[in-house]
Amino acid sequence: MTDQGRRWVRGFVDYAGLAFFIIALVVTRNLVQATWGLVAGAAAAVVAGLIFERRVPPMALMTAVLAIVFGTLTLALHDPRYIKMKPTILYLGFAAFLFVGLVRRKNSLRALMGDTFHLPEPVVRVLTLRYALFFLALAVGNEVARRVLSNVGWGYAKLATVGIVFLFTLAQMPLVLKHAPDPADSPPN
Repeated sequence: MTDQGRRWVRGFVDYAGLAFFIIALVVTRNLVQATWGLVAGAAAAVVAGLIFERRVPPMALMTAVLAIVFGTLTLALHDPRYIKMKPTILYLGFAAFLFVGLVRRKNSLRALMGDTFHLPEPVVRVLTLRYALFFLALAVGNEVARRVLSNVGWGYAKLATVGIVFLFTLAQMPLVLKHAPDPADSPPN
């Protein structure tokens, strides 16, 4: 598979559940009905990852499993509270995993995100702490949103979260770029 093809598959695996959910929410304007899109998109993302990459990254897999479990509860019980709790549980799980890794001096950020960057260990610890705190903030934000916003408003807030994650990740780039290894220093293949 080409690099371009891998990027499309990775994007699909990472965002299919959310994309299907938002499309279904726009069409139905009903959170419970839109949950069908989330469940279908999450299942399709896992299948695509297994077929095309022969694996599913840990974050995408955990997100998909929780989407399927909480989505199924929402659909079976016709109760949107379950799908609205899923992000809080997911974000708290990520934060706990990162905090435990910091305490145990394990590289939990690499385990969670994959081996996508090669940085010195002190920089990885700083990034791990930042992401752990960020996930805690997302959990608090979701709890506020699910209590204050309408079901449809909460659904659109989930879309805004993608932008917030993007901006947070972008804000980490100066640290990453400052400590990234110089490609000219790597030996030729």
